[in-house]
Amino acid sequence: MTRFHICRVLGLAVALSPGMAVAEWRAMSGPEMARALTDVTLTYGSGQQIFYASGRTLYDSGRPSWGYWELRGDQYCSQWPPADGWACYDMERDEGTARLRFIGQSGDVTEADLAE
Repeated sequence: MTRFHICRVLGLAVALSPGMAVAEWRAMSGPEMARALTDVTLTYGSGQQIFYASGRTLYDSGRPSWGYWELRGDQYCSQWPPADGWACYDMERDEGTARLRFIGQSGDVTEADLAE
């Protein structure tokens, strides 16, 4: 058996083990997004973001960047000056964890955890 085949078998065994949790992503509504984002901090692999009830947001990955956020129907939207355009995203929540994900119009996905 080659190294490739051994890795595939081990990967399959780990994926099928009963202790592995499978993410159960569910689309969020506007009111759910409001509850999930207002006055909370999310952590990403590259930094953290604070969402204030005022509509301001601070992203910090070593260099603080202030922007704005709002909900438009069932989408989260953000603006980061000096740009004046808004980008909107669908959101999903993993039912088994405190993970959220933002899905852009092109299908790009960014996942975040609620900070403790």
